[in-house]
Amino acid sequence: MKIALALSLLFFTSSALAAVVGKDVSYKAGDTVMKGYLAFDDAVKGKRAGVLVVPEWWGANDYARKRARMLANEGYVALVVDMYGNGQIADNPQDAGALAGSVNKNPPLALARFQAAEKFLDKQPNVKKGELAALGYCFGGGVVLNMARAGEPLKAVVSYHGVLATDVAVKPGDIKAKLRIFHGEADPLVPPEQVEAFKTEMANAKADYMLVTYPGVKHTFTNREADSYAAQFGLPLKYDNAADSDSWTRTLEFLKATLK
Repeated sequence: MKIALALSLLFFTSSALAAVVGKDVSYKAGDTVMKGYLAFDDAVKGKRAGVLVVPEWWGANDYARKRARMLANEGYVALVVDMYGNGQIADNPQDAGALAGSVNKNPPLALARFQAAEKFLDKQPNVKKGELAALGYCFGGGVVLNMARAGEPLKAVVSYHGVLATDVAVKPGDIKAKLRIFHGEADPLVPPEQVEAFKTEMANAKADYMLVTYPGVKHTFTNREADSYAAQFGLPLKYDNAADSDSWTRTLEFLKATLK
């Protein structure tokens, strides 16, 4: 009786201690090795939806991994996407701008690298095939919106303080994903005229989208490191706790309503 009770308690304790698993992973886009980060809760049984996380222009750093683990805590399988290859990470605006520019100036390359991550996540044994979403921050926000414009088979796409301008021509019906865009009204990197052009573009494309704006909020409002980056590099960035919290709450509601 005591042995059975002990075993029962051990099983309960092991289950209670089950936590988010985060691990470095590699996959290929053409001949380039891409180094991402996969996070999931090993206590969740069965297949579940997958979420791609496309980082800020710094690359697949700790902040992107944090967001992946937050998604895993909500029951999703999350993959931090390497858009630069070989897990390259920048620690200054010059290098970050060069890396981001190399991707932004080459749409076929961006598409191929995103699709490689998409395929890798979709093939994970604990992911429901075809039940995918994508979240993007800053540079990554522009990337995921362009993937939606390209007609990628995503159920949901979320952009946080992302670039809204694009050179991609979108026709009605091209965008298959439902979109949520979170934008700071005081963001000098995404000025009002870019926002208005985006609204016109989405209306013409007949996209299913919602644009949420936060008065007085600047660029990179979801990242607590924004103030440090601003001070160190003289960038117009600022973290905003209220906008961060609200956008995340809305994101989780959106994913729950959109993904199976």
